[in-house]
Amino acid sequence: MKEKFITGLDIGTSYVRAVTGQFNEQDGNFYIVGCGEVPSAGISKGMIVSIEDTVSSITACLEQVDRMIGSPIESVLVGISGSHIITQESKGVITVSRANREIGDDDVERAIQAAQIVATPPNYEILHVMPKNFIIDNQTGIKDPIGMTGIRLEVTAQIILGLSSQIKNLTKVVYRTGVEIDDLVLSILANAESVLTKRQKELGVVLVNIGESTTSMAVFEEGDLLATGVLPIGSNHITADIAIGLRTSLDVAENIKLEYGRAVPDEIGRKEEIDLSNFSDNEREKISLRYVSEIIEARVEEIFDLIDKELIRIDRSGLLPAGVVITGGGAELPGIIEVAKKRFRLPASLGQPLNIHTAIDKVNNLQFTMAIGLLFWGKDMAISKSRRIFNFNFPKLKSIGEIGIKAKKWFKSLIP
Repeated sequence: MKEKFITGLDIGTSYVRAVTGQFNEQDGNFYIVGCGEVPSAGISKGMIVSIEDTVSSITACLEQVDRMIGSPIESVLVGISGSHIITQESKGVITVSRANREIGDDDVERAIQAAQIVATPPNYEILHVMPKNFIIDNQTGIKDPIGMTGIRLEVTAQIILGLSSQIKNLTKVVYRTGVEIDDLVLSILANAESVLTKRQKELGVVLVNIGESTTSMAVFEEGDLLATGVLPIGSNHITADIAIGLRTSLDVAENIKLEYGRAVPDEIGRKEEIDLSNFSDNEREKISLRYVSEIIEARVEEIFDLIDKELIRIDRSGLLPAGVVITGGGAELPGIIEVAKKRFRLPASLGQPLNIHTAIDKVNNLQFTMAIGLLFWGKDMAISKSRRIFNFNFPKLKSIGEIGIKAKKWFKSLIP
């Protein structure tokens, strides 16, 4: 029987990307059969600023995928990001309902629902509830309590919230393209599914995705999500710094960054120069390549220092054995791994997609890890529905997908 296609849609500040694939249960791999990539419009710093422009970009991207797979896409998993995303820790406590005190699925679900009763900020909605660990009658460190015996069940969970207006705007633009939404997923969590191994999450790792206007991060330890964050700074800030430093246009600065950019100035000779006239007829100056690299290094160090401040806050700075894994378009900057090792005092590597097979070379680009991660999330979501196992590998416990059914009719009623 032919497996159902799963499609991930990553709506970024610079590009809208979509990936469609099928999961093979026999070898545990995803086979990517289609992808699309178009410049995005109507998005700023991960947030929608124009409904019509965003709808046009998403439609064009999905049409590319439709042509590759030979059939229309019916539903997608959508990534959500932006500086409006916040996280907070919560606890839920219940009394086990069965007479024999054996803990079942319903008890775990009630405990997780109790953890959701938190004082959320005004105009925010819960995106995900990620259980970290359970406590049964003061016995701590339990990962899966189902089948155990006890009277009092307590859960510690990470609550991820998003601004209600942005959630509604995002779901609205996707529905207006004519496709259904399987789930709305925090992008950095989906990204982790595609580039991090189970062992890395157990040992302790920080995943960093450097986008155009934002940098997102997620910290894992002992298989649990410890923290997430979105910084309003990305690779286009590097371009802006180069433009200011060289007193040139953003287009020239972007081309210089892509062609000559390096994050380690010590590896560049002091006499190496760039002729700006090669990039624009309006430029005549020659500038030092080492100077350009020093500008890039300063901004990259700033991004990493801001992430390290978050690690300091949760007492994990320099204490994650699996180190730093970097993805996103900004991760392709030469020398960025060396800077990461120096600033974090940890091992560092690029986050390549794991367990995928494809004949489409573009999909292996670091910029597609978000969309690919959504495929793995969709696969795990389907498994969790059938198995009802409550851990990070089967994460759909409480998400926008659960309230989306009621909201969908209302959104569609707005469409002329």
